[in-house]
Parts: sequence; C-alpha cells; structure tokens
Amino acid sequence: MEIKKGKLVRWLDEKGFGFIKPENGKDDIFIHISALKGMSRKPIVGDVIYYQISSDTSGKTRAVNAKIEGVEQILTLEPLKHKQKRDRPTPLRKRSYGKQTKTNRPPKSFNFLSIIVVIGIAVFIYSKVSKDKIAVDRIQVPTFKTQQLKQEEQFQCEGKIWCSDMRSYEEAVFYLRNCPGTKMDGDGDGIPCERQF
Repeated sequence: MEIKKGKLVRWLDEKGFGFIKPENGKDDIFIHISALKGMSRKPIVGDVIYYQISSDTSGKTRAVNAKIEGVEQILTLEPLKHKQKRDRPTPLRKRSYGKQTKTNRPPKSFNFLSIIVVIGIAVFIYSKVSKDKIAVDRIQVPTFKTQQLKQEEQFQCEGKIWCSDMRSYEEAVFYLRNCPGTKMDGDGDGIPCERQF
C-alpha cells in the first residue's frame, strides 16, 4: 500500500474520529482513532498525518496504519500478549549465569472438570461416612436392648409393692414399669423410690 500525506482538518475527540485533507486536494478521508495505534498523544486539528488508504465493509475509503508527523510512537505489548496466549510454547526453565531458575508462568485458568471431580469425591466420602454411622447405630441399638432384656430376666414380679422391698434402683424401675399394684412413685413423676435411691 502507498503511504499518503495529509492534514487533519476536523477531529471529534469524544467520538474518536475525524477527517484528513489529502495533499493532492481531493475529497477528505475518514480516520478513526484505532488507525493511530501507538501514538503518544491524541491527534489535534492541524496535525500532518501519514496514512494508507483502505476500504471498509461498506466500500467507503478510510485511513489506516496512520502516524502523526513529529509525534513519538510508543510500542504496545498488547498484540504480543495475545500472541503468547495463543502460542504458549514457553520453556519451563531458562539459563541465567550458569544457574537454572524457573520462569514465571501465567496462572492456569480454572477447570470446571476439576470442580466436578472434587464435588464427586466429597459426595462419595459423605455417603460412605453416613453409611458407616448408620451401621454403628445399628450395632449399638441391639446391645442396649440385650442389656435391657438381661435386666428384665434378672427381675420378676414377685408381689413386691413398697420401696423397702427393693434391693436396687433398677429393680424398682422394673417393678414400676412392669408389675401392677406397686406403690413406689408417690408424686407420679415416673421415678420410683426417690428418697431411698
């Protein structure tokens, strides 16, 4: 493409575009701020601009690859960063004065597959622990019932009705719950022989 020269005759800073009057005096050329990448300042009316001409999708001509005469161009790293993200062949180690050091690697993006795996492991552990707890509860309940049955086998209703007839608190509880006509719970709170035991 041929590089052309012109003067900026109009610039709308809030909208980011303006118009260049070409040296040859033909129609004004549209220029957008994006055509002036890397310039150290924004353009102002009266600047001499070097540019190339291109057509946009609607067929209108516009200035591209433009530079302002006498204004320093600053190199930006944005295209380089995007290129590195696409390519990614960065070495794991680099040499520095005979020593090997790790290079700074960009942080990895968070992977949803790892989230799903972690959730799956958590659910598996939770279900395993809850099953074990139920199994422990089932083991403990029968032992309690067998102890209760042993106590009940130990005592029999033999016509005892007073606290003075009882040898232990457990026997008094057995008589109160299982034998008719006992007189061991005067206040009716379900606790037999409170004064004695």
